[in-house]
Amino acid sequence: MAEKANGGTSGAAGRAPSADQPDMVRNVVLVGHSGSGKTTLVEALLAATGTIPRTGRVEDGTTVSDFDEVEVRQQRSVNLALAPIIHNGIKINLLDTPGYADFVGDLRAGLRAADAALFVVAATDGVDGLTRQIWDECASVGMPRAVVITKIDHQRADFDEVLTACQDAFGEGVAPLYLPVGGDALVGLLSRRVFDYAGGNRTEKEPDPDQAELIEMYRGSLIEGIIQESEDESLMDRYLEGEQIDTKVLIDDLEKAVARASFHPVLVTAPGVGMAELLEVITQGFPCPPEHRLPEVTTIDGKAMKVCRCDPEGPLVAEVVKTTSDPYVGRISLVRVFSGTLRPDMTVHVSGHVPQHEHDVDERVGALSSPLGKTQRPVPKCVAGDVCVVAKLGHAETGDTLSEKENPLLMEPWPMPEPLLPVAIRAKSKADEDKLSQALGRLVAEDPTLRLENNAETRQLVLWCMGEAHADVMLDRLSRRHGVEVEKIDLRVPLRETFGGKSQGMGRNVKQTGGHGQFAICHLEIEPLPSGSGFEFVDKIVGGVVPRQFIPSVEKGVRSQMERGVVAGYPMVDIRVTLYDGKAHSVDSSDMAFQIAGGLALREAAAKISALLLEPVDEVSVLVDDDFVGNVMSDLSSRRGRVLGTEPVGVGRTLVRAEVPELEITRYAIDLRSMSHGTGTFTRAFLRYEPLPSHLADKVATPAD
Repeated sequence: MAEKANGGTSGAAGRAPSADQPDMVRNVVLVGHSGSGKTTLVEALLAATGTIPRTGRVEDGTTVSDFDEVEVRQQRSVNLALAPIIHNGIKINLLDTPGYADFVGDLRAGLRAADAALFVVAATDGVDGLTRQIWDECASVGMPRAVVITKIDHQRADFDEVLTACQDAFGEGVAPLYLPVGGDALVGLLSRRVFDYAGGNRTEKEPDPDQAELIEMYRGSLIEGIIQESEDESLMDRYLEGEQIDTKVLIDDLEKAVARASFHPVLVTAPGVGMAELLEVITQGFPCPPEHRLPEVTTIDGKAMKVCRCDPEGPLVAEVVKTTSDPYVGRISLVRVFSGTLRPDMTVHVSGHVPQHEHDVDERVGALSSPLGKTQRPVPKCVAGDVCVVAKLGHAETGDTLSEKENPLLMEPWPMPEPLLPVAIRAKSKADEDKLSQALGRLVAEDPTLRLENNAETRQLVLWCMGEAHADVMLDRLSRRHGVEVEKIDLRVPLRETFGGKSQGMGRNVKQTGGHGQFAICHLEIEPLPSGSGFEFVDKIVGGVVPRQFIPSVEKGVRSQMERGVVAGYPMVDIRVTLYDGKAHSVDSSDMAFQIAGGLALREAAAKISALLLEPVDEVSVLVDDDFVGNVMSDLSSRRGRVLGTEPVGVGRTLVRAEVPELEITRYAIDLRSMSHGTGTFTRAFLRYEPLPSHLADKVATPAD
């Protein structure tokens, strides 16, 4: 094995870990809420494998790594980060994901690049809603999982309590392999041995009587769980008859069950404790890339391809799972190779399938590297199953497929949540405005959960984000990376206007200026139509009082005034306009004169009767834990919403359907997360326009000119 994977034993100055064969690679994503200890665990594994000399230290409440600066570490908390290590000849790509719900895009990118997941749970905090949801997603695609309980040495840690919380949250097949005994020791349930880390060295010894009793209390349920997943159907009968099952048989069955995602071991860690046991599970229990089902692959015109195999000699199929831009280095791409081998300086085809970023272009690959904190260490190649960093792919964006230029391919995209928090922004100065478009384009290319909207109706630039923290980070990146300063402004919702009843108006445009003047008089009757009917124009002119060539001019003038609005500057909809009388002049009447008269007549008719403001109403579907259904329904009602019904979805989840005015849910992404403790999600879709209550109409701002 040593000749197939190398590096990782000579510290930060040594060569980067690399692998020649897919079966010598393990891609592991770390999942857990913020503060669970994911990044600290990654650093501990780096130190345990000799990749860095020691773990971080605490300064002013912030952990400072020996290979990372404070600013870089803070950015890691909201970014997907790759940390490759070597253990027993196996290259392990650790993918550290953000713990904030706002950055679920990076979390899903980590899931895409990985073949197995470590769910990191702090012994002091338990399991949050987002972690439970991601566990269910992994279960739905059969991704192998293990649970790591961190901070077990904390004075508030309670192993039994947090283990029960994990089993309740994650369901069947979750059982401990090791138990904490004292501050620096673990006991193995299968081996019945104690592993003592006191003094920084791992020593093995026999358990004392109290520890032996603890072992037997947990060991029986662990063995039963392993045997239930065994392919040997006779094993359970033999065990129930009192036969002592050989430990090697149990370990073999355990490793197979973990690899096929039917059993999920629980491990415990503390500073300097439990790394060897965790590395053993990763290398022996987690599957290598050839054992993991690969995404579907098609040609760029949509024709299905044969099943893609994880073969270094096969056709190149790789995916950009994360893109970042650096003002000095340029664009940096984190790439997972699914088939073939990626090498520096080769020319690849870049295919994009995100609707707003569809593109097909050939590009030359820059240097390949393996990251260690801020340092990028060159690697000679990246084989199928491995992950690397690629520099200077100028057109590649997150989610793009890299393939051979002679055989361009496209990988099935991974699911991304829809951003549902709108944030209106504007540049602080003319200089910022000149650079804003390009800078925003780069941010959107990096982050598929960020959407840019230039709303023509409200004349606002709107960033659709996952949440408030996501928005703040994006604006910070605009300033820090691209030197563009923007400010948040109040969001305007695009309203509509209509007539509340029948009305009549006369448009009189009579002006004499010495030469050709203007002469046009028209009489209009306006009546409202049912919602969604649009606009109707009816010609009832008799006797040619308005010449035929000017009747379309009246309609054109009415339509133009409708676009500008007559109450608060919003477009007018759902009316029937009837032209029934008018006057013209043989010399001074013209197309423009009757256009102006048509607009004046509409305005006069609106002044005679109270025109209405209409607000958009959305169809909203909220998926939430059963415990919060009552709160969600009450909250929707308080937002002038109409709850249409509920229906169960899976176990312990309910879908609430409602119709809610858009004005009331501009910040619903933030409010729902708070109300449901992070477990709620929602979708929204435009339904129709309805009259805005009069007591709210005066508060609605007119669109800016």
